[in-house]
Amino acid sequence: MPSVFAYQSSEVDWCEPNFQYSQLVAEFYNTFSNVTFFIFGPLMTFLMRPYIQQRSRYLYVLFVLFTVTGLFSMYFHMTLSFLGQMLDEIAILWLLASGYSIWLPRCYFPAFLGQNRSRYSSLIIIISLVSTFLSFLRPTINAYALNAIGLHIIYIVVQEYKKTKNKELQHLIEVSTVIWALAFTSWISDRLLCSFWQWINFSYLHSIWHVLISFTFPYGMVILALVDSEYEMPNKTLKVRYWPRDTWPMGLPYVEMGDDHKSC
Repeated sequence: MPSVFAYQSSEVDWCEPNFQYSQLVAEFYNTFSNVTFFIFGPLMTFLMRPYIQQRSRYLYVLFVLFTVTGLFSMYFHMTLSFLGQMLDEIAILWLLASGYSIWLPRCYFPAFLGQNRSRYSSLIIIISLVSTFLSFLRPTINAYALNAIGLHIIYIVVQEYKKTKNKELQHLIEVSTVIWALAFTSWISDRLLCSFWQWINFSYLHSIWHVLISFTFPYGMVILALVDSEYEMPNKTLKVRYWPRDTWPMGLPYVEMGDDHKSC
C-alpha cells in the first residue's frame, strides 16, 4: 500500500495531463490556479474587518479556512496524494460548516432546536466531526457530497432572494448564481466529459473551477452577511462596496458598517 504522502496515492485524478510541465507538479494548471485563494482570503479579511469586529470574531476563522483551502488544494493537485486530497476536502467541509454556524438564519434551524444558535452550532460541529470521519471511508464520493452542500446553500439563497426587496442583495445573488453555475459546469464537465476535453486538447476546466469558485465565495460571504444582518443586526445598516472601486463594472464585494441606523 503506497504512503498517504506518496505522489498519486489518491484515487482521484482530474482531467489535466499529469507531469506535463514538471516532474514535481502533477497537475500544473490545477495547482497554480489556486493562487486566487491566497489573494482573496487576506484581502477580504482586511476589507471586512469592521464588520467582523461588530458581528463575530469567529469570522476570522472562516477567512483563514478559505485561504487554507487554497493551500491544501494546491498541495493536492501538485502531488495527487491521498493526504492532499483529504486535507483539501476536510478544509472545504469545515469552511462550509463555519459559514453555516455563523450565518444561517434562525428560521432555517431544525425545529427541535428552536432558535438557539449555540445548540445549532454544537450540532454543526458534531455533524462535521462525524462527516470528517466518514470522508475516509469512501474518499471518491467526497467531492460530490461537498457539492451537494453547495446546492443546499443555493436553495437558502434563492429563498432569501424571494423575500428581499433589497435591489443590491438581489443583484449580488444574481451575479453569484451565474458565477457558481459556470463554476459547477466546469467542475462536472471536467469530471464526466474528460475524454472529450482531452480529444480537443483542452483539459483544464478544473483550473477554471478554482478561479470561478474563489470569486463565488466572496460574493457568497457578502450575501450571507446582508441576509444575516436582517435577522441578527436589525439596527445596523450594511453598505456594499466593491474593491478596488465601486465604479468598476466588476470588483470584489465587501460590506462596511453604515453610519446611520435602521429604524425599529
